[in-house]
Amino acid sequence: MIGAGAAAAWAASPARALMGQATADGVPAPVRELLARMTVEEKAGQCTLMAAAWAGGAATALNPPSGNNSFDDQLNETRAGRLGGVFNGNGAEMARRMQTIAVRESRLKVPLIFAADVIHGFRTIFPMPLAEAGSFDADLAERTARAAAVEATAAGIDWNFAPMVDIARDQRWGRGIEGAGEDVLLGRIMAAARTRGFQGRRGLTADDAMAACAKHFAAYGAAEAGMDYNSVDVSERTLRDVYFPPFQSAFDAGAATTMAAFNELSGVPATANKWLLTDLLRGEWKWDGLVASDYTGDMELIAHGFAADEREAAKLAFLAGVDMSMQSGFYIRHLPDLVAKGEVPMARLDEAVGRVLALKAKLGLFDDPFRRIDPRREKTRIRSKAHLALAREAARKSIVLLKNEGDLLPLPRSGKRIALIGPFAQGKRELIGPWNVYGTDAEAVDLLTGVRAAVSDAALITATDGSGIEEALPGGIEAAVAAAQAADIVVLAIGEGQGMSGEAQSRADIVIPAPQMALAEAVAATGKPIVVALRHGRALALHGAVLDAPAILATWFLGSESGPATADILFGVEGPSARLPVSFPFETGQQPYHYAHKNTGRPNESEELVAYKARYRETLNRARFPFGHGLTYGRIAYSGLEGAGATLTSGGSIEVAATITNSGTRAAEEVVQLYVQDVTASITRPVRELKAFRKVRLAPGQSQRVAFTLKRDDLLFIGTDLKRTVEPGRFRLWIAPSAQADGVTGEFMLA
Repeated sequence: MIGAGAAAAWAASPARALMGQATADGVPAPVRELLARMTVEEKAGQCTLMAAAWAGGAATALNPPSGNNSFDDQLNETRAGRLGGVFNGNGAEMARRMQTIAVRESRLKVPLIFAADVIHGFRTIFPMPLAEAGSFDADLAERTARAAAVEATAAGIDWNFAPMVDIARDQRWGRGIEGAGEDVLLGRIMAAARTRGFQGRRGLTADDAMAACAKHFAAYGAAEAGMDYNSVDVSERTLRDVYFPPFQSAFDAGAATTMAAFNELSGVPATANKWLLTDLLRGEWKWDGLVASDYTGDMELIAHGFAADEREAAKLAFLAGVDMSMQSGFYIRHLPDLVAKGEVPMARLDEAVGRVLALKAKLGLFDDPFRRIDPRREKTRIRSKAHLALAREAARKSIVLLKNEGDLLPLPRSGKRIALIGPFAQGKRELIGPWNVYGTDAEAVDLLTGVRAAVSDAALITATDGSGIEEALPGGIEAAVAAAQAADIVVLAIGEGQGMSGEAQSRADIVIPAPQMALAEAVAATGKPIVVALRHGRALALHGAVLDAPAILATWFLGSESGPATADILFGVEGPSARLPVSFPFETGQQPYHYAHKNTGRPNESEELVAYKARYRETLNRARFPFGHGLTYGRIAYSGLEGAGATLTSGGSIEVAATITNSGTRAAEEVVQLYVQDVTASITRPVRELKAFRKVRLAPGQSQRVAFTLKRDDLLFIGTDLKRTVEPGRFRLWIAPSAQADGVTGEFMLA
């Protein structure tokens, strides 16, 4: 809480005195009046964002070395009005100390803004966003983002560097874990849901609301060869058709900020791309939020070969439209001189500072700079029972059943000896996943604990590592084989370590590491039934004993309640309901692969290698486990297509429907998916595109009619003039359980 002295100073401050006023043109009075009072250096300070230097602050462990100043230095910068905010600090006490200096000792008493990377939870950790996207549940995504905001704001955080809304179609790229996968529609839906969750529905002044930041603008997920930070060279049509829509959905949902991407875009780095950040974002889209650089994004213009030195980098980024510089310190060092020499107009500086101040005003920081800084509230909002229950629910709903031959799953909860084998079988490690700032594995629940709590006799459950993640363990395979031989069933917990995904963690070969494959082969040789529980941050190319296992679960990185949620699915407490948000390829060499690819002029419809047809020598150009795939514990069938043969007229709509039946003995939740192909168009179109989906719960023996409404706007694409259009003609449709399944299929016409 604010101290009495700081409260008095704030109440009498120039910034506070202006609150509540307005000007005739609608510009907030605090912004206009403060701009008039500020020196150029103070303005440059407002455009400067630095990693918190508080001892033990998260930023020191997460980001590259930066030569950051000490905490005392940052307090002095705050006192001098040379700092607009800090990020990835450490709790309400740090924020209280810094904010007290800002509102008590700086000349104009402008409050700081506190930001953080709260990607999939604060202290209660939810499934990594890619996994959660597999729930196909926007309400769930909004609720987990809301819970993350409730916790983070209790620790003083005003601004979140999420959601990441990059479409990612190359599984070699490590940062796919932060987004919603390969599909545009799913990406748009999740972007909007997470934005609403972070910002809340009561307005940004609420003490549990934090500003969202849609990132990374733009096309960061299209990095060449899946290598992080690499060049991107895609057409404007592809940008508008694929990479822009999730950002537009986030902005439509109210996202207050965006972040310029690290990558270059057709030769011009995004951080200095005026067409992207000003002409498009401000001019065409009329978006008025704040643009921040990514971590040292302006500094990296030098390494890109786009700027000669610090000064030019600051100038290029600022004039392109980056309002706030993160971590480089370039703006505070160079903007005053650039303005003094006429190289940066004062109007542009006032525009950028105005956006920073407007964001602070929207967050209520001028009314109460301490509204999110309350150590008492921090203790009561963190890791509540409700949030942990939500973490378990979200984790359950993110697990995908890839395979279940012979109905091996669900496992019996009594009478069977079960051996958990693999580097993810036990222990407070490798649980919460990549890109987590504040949560710890020590607070998460592992697989062994979850399984033992789920069965009637915990003594029947054993756990053996058998292998490290990327290295063999002496005697590990022998111990694992002995454990398997003594068991009735093996749960093989293998995959990627959390350090193998995330920023700067691209992989040349998206397979399970060789030591774990050796473990899998040895355990499979015992002949015991195997359930593979994959731990992973991306789609993988599966081979050998792993692929041959009768049952495979994609369990990703599930967060705080990883073990209990996985046990819930293993033993049928709940049935699996998630679907793949990315395609699992046959081989790494297919990357980048996505289901919504184009046909070539020589498509290969055969399962065999055919001369002069499009395919690889070694494999089909399709997915091993496609986007949208996921099994249930029921037996699901699609039948009775309705609406085929209809004609869709301009301004009208058609309804298409199918009957979904569960003939099994267990309840099931099915994700029914509607795909469409525009057969002939002036711009070639993908072989399928997801247009809608619905989740339906079916009791044993139940059938349900599932209907979708299609309108002309659902069929739009970017035409020859780079405008959205659609042309009359023939369309194919599928109501199906995945992007490769037939389900039920037909055609309709657009008049």
